[in-house]
Amino acid sequence: MGRIIAITNQKGGVGKTTTAVNLAASMAATKRRVLLIDLDPQGNATMGSGVDKKQLTASSCEMLLGESTVADVVIRGLDSGYDLVPSNADLTAAEVQLKNFPDREQRLSNALRQVRDEYDFIFVDTPPSLNMLTLNALVAADSVIVPMQCEYYALEGLTDLLDTIDGVRSSLNSALHLEGLLRTMFDPRNNLANDVSAQLQAHFGDILYRTVIPRNVRLAEAPSHGLPILLYDKYSRGAQAYLALAGEILRRAEGETAPGDRDGGTADDDVDSTRVSEPGGGEADRVGWTNPS
Repeated sequence: MGRIIAITNQKGGVGKTTTAVNLAASMAATKRRVLLIDLDPQGNATMGSGVDKKQLTASSCEMLLGESTVADVVIRGLDSGYDLVPSNADLTAAEVQLKNFPDREQRLSNALRQVRDEYDFIFVDTPPSLNMLTLNALVAADSVIVPMQCEYYALEGLTDLLDTIDGVRSSLNSALHLEGLLRTMFDPRNNLANDVSAQLQAHFGDILYRTVIPRNVRLAEAPSHGLPILLYDKYSRGAQAYLALAGEILRRAEGETAPGDRDGGTADDDVDSTRVSEPGGGEADRVGWTNPS
């Protein structure tokens, strides 16, 4: 049975969709069967996967409303290697209509029961807000990945999100847990970023991924070409970082190393060489931890 992971942060501009698209592509490159669900009305994950959201005939909107099944709306055969349930602005109307359904929080969970066994990983890209769409993702998910920038406002928003996760776990999805916190757009030359990063390490320990996603121009350019970074520039630091993240998640899931292990390593051994050449370099830049007193 596939693992469902919601990629969530109510704060915008933290690399949430970038993480959803590139983690899905990186997992697909390790020969895992991957489905990416775009649950954001902005449709950025759809566009970043090379699909024109304006040309859709069916999307996650129809899936949530029960007008179509996942099989009806899924797009297969993308160059990125993963399947996609796309999204567009129609999803905004769906959010309003969901309030009239008695099982409004379980719509996504119910829909995914039909296809869960077909995939190893199902990633859900959520809106930058704690709304009904995000709630559907949390109820359907086994766990949550929280991408965040290392800044103090992000720490404040993280508290609200963790409270929401606790609330969902206590009332709607007892299996939900925090998969990990991911530092994104990280610049090790920034003292503030290093300070916040150290605080995250001190407070969350093994929950914090050791992989760090660097601020990288090629990573920022890739969505405008409708490509994951692995297809746009597989040798960039951004591509290396997301491969490393995929490897870290797999090691945690498969018990090869415990969370927080500091031995290093990536998903390179499993990467499909027909799609991605052997990366030349290892993981993203390491950060020297300093715990502020």
